[in-house]
Amino acid sequence: MIDRDLVLNEFKSYVADYDINDDKIRLKVVHTYKVAENSERIARSLGISEEDVDLAWLIGMLHDIGRFEQLRRFHTFVDADSIDHAAFGADLLFEEGLVRRFVEDTKYDDIIETAIRAHNLYVLDEDEDERRLMFSKIIRDADKVDIYRVNDAFPKEVVYDTTTEILAKAALTDEVVEASLKHMTVHRSLKRTPADTIVGHLSLVYGIYYPESLRMLEEQGYLKKLMETRNDNEDTNRKLTIVCDEIRKYMDNRENVL
Repeated sequence: MIDRDLVLNEFKSYVADYDINDDKIRLKVVHTYKVAENSERIARSLGISEEDVDLAWLIGMLHDIGRFEQLRRFHTFVDADSIDHAAFGADLLFEEGLVRRFVEDTKYDDIIETAIRAHNLYVLDEDEDERRLMFSKIIRDADKVDIYRVNDAFPKEVVYDTTTEILAKAALTDEVVEASLKHMTVHRSLKRTPADTIVGHLSLVYGIYYPESLRMLEEQGYLKKLMETRNDNEDTNRKLTIVCDEIRKYMDNRENVL
């Protein structure tokens, strides 16, 4: 069985090796706890066993374990400029054995590894084993829901790894807008500016799987706040308005079937 106290203590011990005064590290520590909470709530909404609820929570606690070493080694959270943080985290856990600090029983390993490697993929393999697919969907939803909170809780300069001046004037790439208007999550290869990343975050809503995740977005209100983002570039503002209007229509349609 999963010992939550052990997991929490080991996570606290692990991140103690990093600079908790660094806003980026602090962001990821808080994000980890929140994603674990989100995962538990989503899992409970599915009516699965208590053991599986615990497993969903554990995956939430471990999903971004690669972020801390990514920042230390590469000084960025931008995967395109460094490494795939999900694959790196899974390697730390299962190739280097870090997972055994958090859970002794090996019976969960396949599901944990699959879900962590999949949590930042552009799309999931829907032909995957049904049980593994469920946990992958739970962590992806839980992560997306908290990304909206992160955008509200931390300065945009920290979230988007840029300066105030650059963010204030950032253009918005047409291909990014087009992807969003097609109800697609925006592939990182299309993103060229901080404004592109904002639309990328906004468009994560199109990849939400579970009704409970949508309820959480509505309760928290962070998606709506992010849709209010504007900058000094009028063309960017015009495109943001179009993107956000489409998201509002989409959310209205999803809410009608909840």
